[in-house]
Amino acid sequence: MASGFGLTGSTGRCFPLWMDFSECMSTAEEPAKCKDLRDDYLECLHHRKEFTRLNMIYKEKQRKLKEGDLPHEHDKH
Repeated sequence: MASGFGLTGSTGRCFPLWMDFSECMSTAEEPAKCKDLRDDYLECLHHRKEFTRLNMIYKEKQRKLKEGDLPHEHDKH
């Protein structure tokens, strides 16, 4: 994760965020001041907020399809 190496040997996609978070933690008087950087790093690793948003969109679309508010995919032609 924080080694700096990605799958192809180049810099990992989250490494710059890790470096920002690590620098903050080493210089901050209160670790709580680095919370936003920590959240950004964890989102880069796990995409939890992104997946939560996609799930909400999917569920809303399914609800609208069930209620008849949206045409079905095969009805668009």
